[in-house]
Amino acid sequence: MNVYKLLKLNRKIKNYRLKFFAIWLLHVFNKRYLAVNLDPVLACNLRCKMCYFTDKEYVKKLKGQFKEDELDRVAKTIFKRALKLQIGCGTEPTLFKNLPKLVRLGKKYDVPYISLTTNANLLNSESIEELLKAGLNEFTISLHGVTKESYENFMKKGNYEKFHDVFRAFQHLKNSYDFKVRINYTFNKDNFYELNDLFDFFDGKSFDILQIRPIRKIGNTEYNDFNLDSVREDYPGLIKKIRQSCLENKITLLASEKIPKDSHVNDSSFIYDYTFCYVSPTSFWKDGFNWKEESFNDFAKKIGWGNQLFMNIFKSKKELISLTNRLNYEIELN
Repeated sequence: MNVYKLLKLNRKIKNYRLKFFAIWLLHVFNKRYLAVNLDPVLACNLRCKMCYFTDKEYVKKLKGQFKEDELDRVAKTIFKRALKLQIGCGTEPTLFKNLPKLVRLGKKYDVPYISLTTNANLLNSESIEELLKAGLNEFTISLHGVTKESYENFMKKGNYEKFHDVFRAFQHLKNSYDFKVRINYTFNKDNFYELNDLFDFFDGKSFDILQIRPIRKIGNTEYNDFNLDSVREDYPGLIKKIRQSCLENKITLLASEKIPKDSHVNDSSFIYDYTFCYVSPTSFWKDGFNWKEESFNDFAKKIGWGNQLFMNIFKSKKELISLTNRLNYEIELN
């Protein structure tokens, strides 16, 4: 399954009522429609300046990890509804010792696409191959700086040489395994122009998808300059250059055509909150879901989830606008 073609299809279908009707049908007939984002452990080995892990007070409260016997229950409860399983959403999943088992559970329940979001600093050739053998489809790698100086400045405790070792391992293992590598580059006014040199530092054959996204406030982070006005005018030209490099290397690009204003609303995101499912040791989809004892269908019936999906078909855009500002990605499929 190509999740990026689904993203492109979501953009092409402009009628949000049709989308909600489709989701409602999938729900009623017990089909897959959820993007399950799972944090198996609430911890991180780095202290990236744009991340809430630099907020000491927040980190004190962010603790916990799934026990091994709980993984089977998690999988039984939600994986049959997962169209995609993303392991790692806001923490570092490679700190979790049973990661290959989690991937195997995804495959046991026939989840079509399984990805791992990581800073990659704890990966090596052997651990990458173990995850690929378990059935992992994609590695999504966080990147906040192209050069060594910038990378180690923004990704505190990160090791630039180890990071590149991982990409060399990816390139080598692509000869034996069918998998994708995605780079998520978060930019601010201080690391934006480095993107001009991205393909000088990273071989286009070592990754398959590139996401370029502007900084967003996600807590009391160490780096807190969210003003992008100084790079706004240059953004379209730089993205045009990146797009050409991506085309030449057959890389899928996820990037907005321009930096969205704070008031911008992405119509394609109306269905996001109804397909997004977050799971962690302290949270499971919706408040009040006793996932250790209740089934997904029983709880969904109790909260009238199917009715909510159905009623959204008839709501106006104004009623559906989310408070969250989501990017309007332009996707180049090659």
